Amino acid sequence: MKIDELYALLRRRGVLWPTAEIYGGTQGLYDYGPLGAQLKRQIEEAWRAWFVGLSEDYYTIEPAEILPEAVVRASGHLENFTDPEVSCGTCHKNFRADTMLEATRPEGIDGLSPEQIAELLTANKAKCPSCGSTNLSVPTPFHLMFGVTLGAGEGEQAYLRPETAQSSYLAFPRMWEVGRKALPLGVAVVGKAYRNEIAPRQVLFRMRAFTQAELQVFFDPANFPVPLETVASLELPVVRAAQREGGDESPVPTSVAALVGDGHLPEFYAFHLAHTYRFYRDVLGVPSDRIRLWEKNDRERAFYNRIQFDVEVRLDSLGGFKEIGALHYRGDYDLNRHSVGSTEDLSIAKPDGSGRLVPHVLEMTFGVDRALWALADLGIASDAERTVWHLPTSLAPMTVGVYPLIRKAHGAFARSLADRLLREGIRADLDSAGTIGKRYARADEAGTPFGVTIDGATVDPASPDHGTVTLRERDSRAQRRLRPDDLIPVLRAAQQPQRPELPEPVVTGAP
Repeated sequence: MKIDELYALLRRRGVLWPTAEIYGGTQGLYDYGPLGAQLKRQIEEAWRAWFVGLSEDYYTIEPAEILPEAVVRASGHLENFTDPEVSCGTCHKNFRADTMLEATRPEGIDGLSPEQIAELLTANKAKCPSCGSTNLSVPTPFHLMFGVTLGAGEGEQAYLRPETAQSSYLAFPRMWEVGRKALPLGVAVVGKAYRNEIAPRQVLFRMRAFTQAELQVFFDPANFPVPLETVASLELPVVRAAQREGGDESPVPTSVAALVGDGHLPEFYAFHLAHTYRFYRDVLGVPSDRIRLWEKNDRERAFYNRIQFDVEVRLDSLGGFKEIGALHYRGDYDLNRHSVGSTEDLSIAKPDGSGRLVPHVLEMTFGVDRALWALADLGIASDAERTVWHLPTSLAPMTVGVYPLIRKAHGAFARSLADRLLREGIRADLDSAGTIGKRYARADEAGTPFGVTIDGATVDPASPDHGTVTLRERDSRAQRRLRPDDLIPVLRAAQQPQRPELPEPVVTGAP
């Protein structure tokens, strides 16, 4: 499905729409409707269950979204958080240089100088996306942060956070005190980040306000035990940096054990890379042949990253592989920078008493909005009969629709059942409008995995099926009759978020 067709469907169903739509919309800002807001919550909860569930010493916090200037100065964002901006000398509009080179240079332009980017624009005969002119400027850095003033008058300079990660680094000393004072220590944040994009595009993939889910794991690089044997045989679709330099960009199935052995990845990194891949494949339901783990080389990755693999998913609506997550080994850069910026010692005592340690950081970063778009791209299918959103059952905004065949005759039983399901924690929607076929169609398009129909036999004391309802499955359209007592455990089990299977906690806290 093309991007415009998919976006139109999501708008029609109330998944999302442009902010301030009645005023013509605002570029790069979107509102989520009832269906989209619930789906987004389900994705966030699934992420927490999976990643925070990797260890008993991984926690979730909810920090502020505004950061003092000193924080973003220390983190390097105030100086380095820019994108290359190209101006058209004919129509005077501005664009991102990397998006103008996307078709001819899919690997991106990270690490290139403005002059090198300008040479690429000329060599590839790049044209202004608005007017078609080739009269383009040499790229200049465009700062992406939104500044705000705190208080009256001149006030205090602050910024909307450009990423959630900095909040976890600021929280480390407090989390060390309230936790078990043991490494590894994980701090997760799910929340908004803000970037003043030059030219927002591709709907949820390039926004000015978006939701990130990030887990920062603070650890001792000399002692980060993981149960690698639980994933050692798992094959990951990796594209190594050295392989790409030879011109080969095809994913190569490689076992986790091989990535650690011949591939020279640290065990802790390979373990978390495996579970990152499994989250996309097993929890989000992304087909394995649409995922690749793309390693960034020294020039491409951020200067503070020692190892970086991006999770890319092939999306038809966006014309190819797109990044929707990543795993970064950031070393001790972040806590060292904030130690200097705050003049606070963020080191901790080593357990063996041999000195002090500035913890290193492993970052798992996940684009919630991008994941939602990916679920729509991959999951919505149409044929001559119906349109179905094949959402994983645990992620569906509604688990079950409750449908009285005849509103007056069967409505009371349906209402009572719907209320019971809601009390049991099952996401249920009572729908009595239109024919049963139209109700099924609405639910299929919304991704609701089950439907329950109440009919004459349900309410007829003389019927052998008295008290039973018909359970319909979305994908197969198979139907069977069940009593509510038997229906509830089926639905409850179906909507439970998955958690990683581990033989024991990755770490055990201090006694």
